Amino acid sequence: MTVGANAGMRRSLWASVQRGVFSAGVRGVGSALVLRDRWLGRIKPARGLEGSERVWIVSGQGRLDAVWVRAAEAKKMRAAVLICHGIGEVVEHWACAQELLAQSGVSSLVFNYSGCGRSDGRLSAEGCERDAEAAFWWLRNRLPEAEVTLLGFSLGSGVAAAVAARIPVSGMVLCEAYTSFRNAMGSVGVPGWACGAVPDVWQSEQTLRTCNVPVLVVHGEQDGLFPVSMGERLAQAAGDRVELLVVPGMGHSDLHAKVRPGDWRAILEWIDPPSDRRGKSEIKA
Repeated sequence: MTVGANAGMRRSLWASVQRGVFSAGVRGVGSALVLRDRWLGRIKPARGLEGSERVWIVSGQGRLDAVWVRAAEAKKMRAAVLICHGIGEVVEHWACAQELLAQSGVSSLVFNYSGCGRSDGRLSAEGCERDAEAAFWWLRNRLPEAEVTLLGFSLGSGVAAAVAARIPVSGMVLCEAYTSFRNAMGSVGVPGWACGAVPDVWQSEQTLRTCNVPVLVVHGEQDGLFPVSMGERLAQAAGDRVELLVVPGMGHSDLHAKVRPGDWRAILEWIDPPSDRRGKSEIKA
C-alpha cells in the first residue's frame, strides 16, 4: 500500500471518529438536557393552539417530527419563520414562541433534527443541514407566497448559516450564535486539545462573509455560554447586510424559555415586512 493510500485511510478513519464524537456528544448532551427540562417542568404539553399541527417531513431516508403553526390572521400569510433549534431542545420548547409569532401574524415551523426527539435517523452535521433544507421546502409548499425567514438558535445558528445560500430565504436571524462549532465547544468548556476531535463544521463567521442573505444577529447581554463578542464578530463578517440586536438582561435560552414580547419586538419588525427596510444598522433594545 502506498504512502498516499495510508494517509487517505488515516484521514477517512479520523473523519469517521469525528462524526461519531459529534453524534454521540450532541445527542447525549441534548437528551440529558431534555430529560432535565421535562423533570423541571420546562417543557409544557401541547395546549391545542389554534392553527397548530404536528406534522412529519421526509428528509433523506427518514422523517422529521415537526410542529407547524399557522398565523392567527389569514390575511397575514406573507411572513413565515423556519426555526432551527438548539442542542438540548425539542419542538415543544418553542411552543410559546410559536404562539407569539402566530398572534403577531407570522406562521412558523420548528422541527427536530434526524436522531433527535421523535425524528428518525442518526444525528450528523450533514444530516442537520439536509433536514433544514427539507423543512424549508415543506414550508414553501405549504405557503408558496410567503417570505420565509430562517431563525437559527444556538446550535441551530450554524445550521441556518450553512444552508442559507442554498435555499431561497428572504432573510436570516441568528440568535445566541457562535462563530464556529469548534469555538462554541471551547466556549462551553471543552479543553482545547479535545476540540480537535470535534468536526470543523459550521464556520458561520467565515460563511457570512460571502452570504448575500440579509441577517439580523440577536445576542443576549447575559448569555453565559457564548459571549456577546461572538455575535459582534458575526455582524462584522456580514458587512452591510446585517443588523445587530444586543438585548440587555437576556440570557442564553430566554428567547424561547421566557418569551418576553420586548425581546421579540425588533425581531418581529425585521421579519414582517422582510424586504427593503433591511440594511446596515445597530439596534440596542
